[in-house]
Amino acid sequence: MRRYLQFLERGAMAVLIAAMLLWVVDWAVFVVRAAHGNGYDQVQVQEFLSTALKGNKTEFDYLGTAQVSCARSLLPHAGASPCWWVRRHTTVWE
Repeated sequence: MRRYLQFLERGAMAVLIAAMLLWVVDWAVFVVRAAHGNGYDQVQVQEFLSTALKGNKTEFDYLGTAQVSCARSLLPHAGASPCWWVRRHTTVWE
């Protein structure tokens, strides 16, 4: 039982270190890209407004299209979602 717990502890530590390393490398690549002017991109999304009405009804209004800024990285950085995520979710509900 003790060996099993040590194995789980080492496995959890390895996953934690790998996640931290991934974030640091992704952040460093993003900073280098941003310094050269191509760390961000623009993606066109469709915006909709959802309004609650009386009687448990909801009204949906199309607001049009808008350009959304996104980070060219694997993870979100500087308050911007990654472009791969925004490109797959082009409908925005407000």
